[in-house]
Amino acid sequence: MESGDEDHGSCRCGQVTLKVKGRPLMTMACHCKGCQRMTASAFSLSALFPQDCVEISGLEPVIGGMHGELHHYFCPHCLSWIFTRAEMLGPLVNVRATMLDSTANLPPFIETCVSEKLAWASVPARHSYETFPAMEDFPKLLGEFAEVAP
Repeated sequence: MESGDEDHGSCRCGQVTLKVKGRPLMTMACHCKGCQRMTASAFSLSALFPQDCVEISGLEPVIGGMHGELHHYFCPHCLSWIFTRAEMLGPLVNVRATMLDSTANLPPFIETCVSEKLAWASVPARHSYETFPAMEDFPKLLGEFAEVAP
């Protein structure tokens, strides 16, 4: 996806739709038990976007999952997990990459929480972290992703 492009997506029932503008800042797979349980899968896939590049329409998403520093937003009808916001990320939105039409073009650049990874699960990430990257690693990771992302 080029910087001026848009991508569209929706929850499973289509009552919450989203539009993202430009390329993500980074793509990720998270192997933590929480993501495994919320996705009913081996990991969650996400694409990080600046808040002003994400447009949500349709039904108003509701907060679900854990109710703490991370705010996981779901469709109030089908309960699909659509995106996450966190105070530590500032004005960034972590969109579930599987909600976007271009999921096939968004392979994970990093994988997190590999300490909780299911032994048979594998992703083509360039970088792996036992838990999460240190905040001071993000500028380097974002810069590298910008250089290599399709």
